[in-house]
Formats: sequence, structure tokens, C-alpha cells
Amino acid sequence: MSDFALPADYPRVQRVSSFHELVTTPFKDGVNALCWERKLPGDFSEVVAHLHTREGISTLDEDTLRTLPLSAAGKAAVQVLLNDLRMLREHDLDPVLDCITNSLREADPGPVPTDVCSFHVDSATVEADTWLCTYHGPSSEGLRNEEAVRRVDIPETRAELLRLFGGEDDEGFCEHLSDQCYDLHYLPVGDARPFVFGQGNLWRIAVAYPGCPVPPCIHRAPETLLGQTPRLLLIS
Repeated sequence: MSDFALPADYPRVQRVSSFHELVTTPFKDGVNALCWERKLPGDFSEVVAHLHTREGISTLDEDTLRTLPLSAAGKAAVQVLLNDLRMLREHDLDPVLDCITNSLREADPGPVPTDVCSFHVDSATVEADTWLCTYHGPSSEGLRNEEAVRRVDIPETRAELLRLFGGEDDEGFCEHLSDQCYDLHYLPVGDARPFVFGQGNLWRIAVAYPGCPVPPCIHRAPETLLGQTPRLLLIS
């Protein structure tokens, strides 16, 4: 995995300097990821340490955050979280703040894993974007479109999926791949160079939808295991 947060040599990722710019900059000319690079104040480790979360993914509410017994640094971190939630809601988004202690992966993924720890693109039936920010723990990773292949386009994988489907490689099979989200997952190829999204940075990434002017952004969540550093993640 790369040890840098932003790929300076990758033209599909564009830096912005404000939330307004993040909202208003269109995806065009191949750019499919916008990043507002930030150094956030506060102690997010303290916030995570005071959360009583269950195994897996726990969605946090604002009342819980406000009532945590925190130092001034912890309260500053909470204020960042609340401000980010407010900014996205004022933009008619529905952000969720999650604490992730264990990435629950598929027990038997078959030929194509479809959990969020697999490189994938998000999809929608209408124009949409995905917004992400990791405040604590390992951050999401991106994969250059030019260094990836859809898993369903790998001959051996497609043949196995077709065998399990039990039909012909026709429109019905393609619909099956879409229904199961198999066609959204990717595999790095060659000397692929994944890049990390970095802590504190607020990202807006392109989604696969009809008429999208750019390729969707390929990304994945890092695998988080019990006993490791929990993730504190905003997603919309």
C-alpha cells in the first residue's frame, strides 16, 4: 500500500481548498475524486476510547457525542464531527457517523467478494456522489482506474460465475451480475499503486450512474479486526 495520502501524479484526483469548492466543482475531464485536505483539531482517540460500541459497526448519534465525558481536546474533536454532519445536511445529504471495530466480511465470498473491503465502485440509478472522511484509524483506499480490471471480466472468474448461474452468457446473465453487485468489484493489476485517503480529509467521489461524465472512483474500506484500532468514519 502507498504511504502517501494524496497521489500527486494522478490526474483523476483533484485537491480543493474549501467545502464550497468541494460541493461546486464538477466531475469532468476524467477527474473522479475531489479531496479537501485538512488537519483537524482535537483528540479523536479520546472520543473513540469513550464510546461503548458493539462488535462490528455502531452508528453514532449527536446526543451521545455531546454527553461524552471529554477533555477540551476531546470536545474539540466532537465539535469537528458535529460541524461536518451539519455541513453535509445543509447540502441536502444524509451523512452517517460510524465507529467500526470489526469489518464483518463474507464467510464464503465465492468467485467475487462483494463486501466493502473489496475494491469496488458505488452505484446509483440517478446522479449521486459518495462523501467520505476517516477521523480515526486506517482510512479508505483508492485504486487508479487504469490499474484495475472488473472481476467479472477476468475469463476464469466469469466462467465460474456462469457455471454457478447455470445459463448462457447473455442479457440475463448480465442482469444477474448486476443484481448481485458482482460487476461493481475490481482487482488490482500489474504494479498497481493503491493510494490512501488519509485521516481528516473530506472526499467526494464519483459514483456509477446512467450518464455519469467520468469513470466511477474505485475504492475500498481497510479491513478492521477486533483488537485493532477502531475506525471513526463519516459516509454519505
